[in-house]
Amino acid sequence: MGNTSLAHTKWNCIYHIVFIPKYRRKVMYGEKRVAVQEIIKKLCEYKQVEILGGAVCADHVHLCVKIPPKISVSGFMGYLKGKSALMVFDRFPEYKRKGGDRHFWARGYYVDTVGRNEEQIRGYIADQEENDKLEDSIEKK
Repeated sequence: MGNTSLAHTKWNCIYHIVFIPKYRRKVMYGEKRVAVQEIIKKLCEYKQVEILGGAVCADHVHLCVKIPPKISVSGFMGYLKGKSALMVFDRFPEYKRKGGDRHFWARGYYVDTVGRNEEQIRGYIADQEENDKLEDSIEKK
């Protein structure tokens, strides 16, 4: 992981972010998990945020992302959660609640800067994804 350049800036801003669906519902499995992964990838591309690692688990999402310094973490998360919720509701209308509640994600998120422990964080995220895939395969039996 090296530095990235903007016009007159060299940067390497890497974050580990975790966020959950509202009420920590276990809703992201099978085709829905794949859809959420695709949506997150697309939205990150739009903002030029590089995904270094990630896992969409049944009841939470882990991301290891490189966010340009011109974008605040809170601004990026507001964008990511807001737009992805709308896109999830478009693909899966059954998630919309009666009365027009258009909240898919819970309020807030966890964020930590990634420094020397980057490999540990990437390993942790990979383990989370493997554990969730195993859970999915057991539930389908």
